Amino acid sequence: MSAADAGRKPTGWLSVILDFGPLLVFFLGSRIGKSDSDPVQGPIVGTAAFMVAIVVAMLVSKWKLGRISPMMKMSALFVIGFGGLTLWFRDFGFIQHKATAVYLLFAAIILGGWLRAKPALKYLLEQAYDGLSEEGWLKLSLSWGLFFLALAGLNEILIIVTDADQYIAIKTFGLPALTFLFALANIPMLLRHGLKMDGAPEIPPQG
Repeated sequence: MSAADAGRKPTGWLSVILDFGPLLVFFLGSRIGKSDSDPVQGPIVGTAAFMVAIVVAMLVSKWKLGRISPMMKMSALFVIGFGGLTLWFRDFGFIQHKATAVYLLFAAIILGGWLRAKPALKYLLEQAYDGLSEEGWLKLSLSWGLFFLALAGLNEILIIVTDADQYIAIKTFGLPALTFLFALANIPMLLRHGLKMDGAPEIPPQG
């Protein structure tokens, strides 16, 4: 690795912005595009903005960090795929269930690696969590794998009990806040297993 590449190692905060920025764009697009005569228009506009924003986030990640994490690539694939279905059928349900599919995929990959004593999360997050031991990676993998399963279930509950505006607001602010708090809760365990803190904790992309 060159000195320039090493200098582009993420410190945490830019990664957080790139992960959560597209969700904020989704929320704003939904609000701006809202129409009293067409209740689907707001979510449709938000979905289109979300698709553009996540592509921009990947380009910025490549430019500023020198790479696009595998988890961001998978998230983008689902956003664009399910987002395209949402726009084609004008059915917000596609983008809602997309989040469940992303959470379940991440859970399957991470827990599958944990069962084989191979911390898949280490490779999905690449350069994050500097200094963390293999035991620490395995514990973190189990923790995040179970958390993603819980998020998948929570997302399906939200789809049932909320309307589109409520769902978008919770998806944009509530679930990221919950995810960030969960990441913070893991830090004491990570520090005991060699983590060298440098900026914000790395958080897997949102579904």
